[in-house]
Amino acid sequence: MRKCPIFAVLGVPILLASFSIALPQMTKQQPASTEHQEAAPPDFSGLWLVHPSPDSRAYSSFAFSNDKPPMTLWGEEQYKAAKPVFGSNKTTAKLSNDPVYRCFPPGLPRIYLHAKPIEIVQLPEELIMMFEYDRIVRHIYIDGRPHDEFLDPPLWMGDSIGKWDGDTLIIDTIGFNDKTWLDRVGHPHSDALHIVERMRRVDHETLSDNITIEDPTAYAKTWTARTRFQLRPDLTLDWEGVCEKEKLADRQ
Repeated sequence: MRKCPIFAVLGVPILLASFSIALPQMTKQQPASTEHQEAAPPDFSGLWLVHPSPDSRAYSSFAFSNDKPPMTLWGEEQYKAAKPVFGSNKTTAKLSNDPVYRCFPPGLPRIYLHAKPIEIVQLPEELIMMFEYDRIVRHIYIDGRPHDEFLDPPLWMGDSIGKWDGDTLIIDTIGFNDKTWLDRVGHPHSDALHIVERMRRVDHETLSDNITIEDPTAYAKTWTARTRFQLRPDLTLDWEGVCEKEKLADRQ
């Protein structure tokens, strides 16, 4: 019978031992499983209509809450001087000093209180909100850029940048002018207004938006507003939205 060389016999256990040592190292070098990779952000694209929760619908067409926000002395003076067509201090459209009755845009976050559709188009580096009201377009940049620090003049809708926190889009907005109200009852703001929104798709049909409002000129502390939107693929943006002064009394 043929004899095997001794080095061949001894080589088998040595080879197995070497493989057992190398195997964990090879395993560590394998690419991570796709199930552990970061999930893609949700898509907010679609046509939406404001649809507040049942407990807020009594006032949701003109304010975000029945609670009075904590105003400074300046804020109180501006609020008392307001002559809205909604709320406890309401007057007629003819006597109102509401900025929208001077053909000004409603601004943010007030524009959410007007029952007009909003179309959202989501792209990799920005989210675009197209409002039927006044045909206003809002760009929210999610490409990592900072705020534009040299806005001149300040904007009606502010300068918005966003980032994803899981399934929530955090929108940070500054750079406002002081010519709009925060709602339809006359709560004021200054050009120091800072708004942070946490927008999330609660389910396929519902988009929620939790809004934090900071303005040390007008308010003694930050306060929050909330609203929700319902997916409405049956709607279209079909209103031209041109402000005509002779029709201001019909402006909603």
